[in-house]
Amino acid sequence: MGKEILLMQDIVKTYNMGDEDQVVLKGINLSVDEGEFLSVLGPSGSGKSTLMNIIGCLDMPTSGTYILRGRNISEQDQKQLARIRNKEIGFIFQSFQLLPRLTALENVELPLIYSKIPPSERRKRAMEMLEKVGLADRMYHRPNQLSGGQQQRVAIARALSNNPTLLLADEPTGALDQKTGKQVMELFRELNNEGHTIIMITHDSNIASYGNRIVRILDGNLREGDLKDA
Repeated sequence: MGKEILLMQDIVKTYNMGDEDQVVLKGINLSVDEGEFLSVLGPSGSGKSTLMNIIGCLDMPTSGTYILRGRNISEQDQKQLARIRNKEIGFIFQSFQLLPRLTALENVELPLIYSKIPPSERRKRAMEMLEKVGLADRMYHRPNQLSGGQQQRVAIARALSNNPTLLLADEPTGALDQKTGKQVMELFRELNNEGHTIIMITHDSNIASYGNRIVRILDGNLREGDLKDA
């Protein structure tokens, strides 16, 4: 494994629900090294989506310290956070979140537009990423012309396009049938073997088993675990 790229210390997240506070994350401690494939396994309502939003700099903890690549996230302003989300983190969602009017190629180019990469370089990189995920022959198809598995591959290519520090996947097989889900997970495994750091949130222990390390989240508490604890 490489050097530590992510460190969370005593992360607490509280939501104010009218008269009372609901504590969703209860002092999370987590470190992730470069090249790891970490599965965060937990049932619905365990706090795993909240944890993912904090890892992805989409939400801020109520207290605690989150260091990503040497930067204290709570000290960044909105502009810096947007840059970190664009450059450092490749997001992969359960619902793919592709723009329906754009081709696969144009969807993959999007993060590169925000990074102000010149058009010719952008196109070249987007084509390379689609080739990497096995979709060279589907570049000019729109999402509604692609199967669910192909759409998720486009989403993975988009997440890879800026060469992020971290791939962050939220239930990446949740909208796919079992066979297609397995193919997508094999792709994640290949990417990890190439050196990509992956954090994947899932409720499914079969999917979690693709990671080379598993942590479990339950009622806002995190602990190291393996599938024998299931």
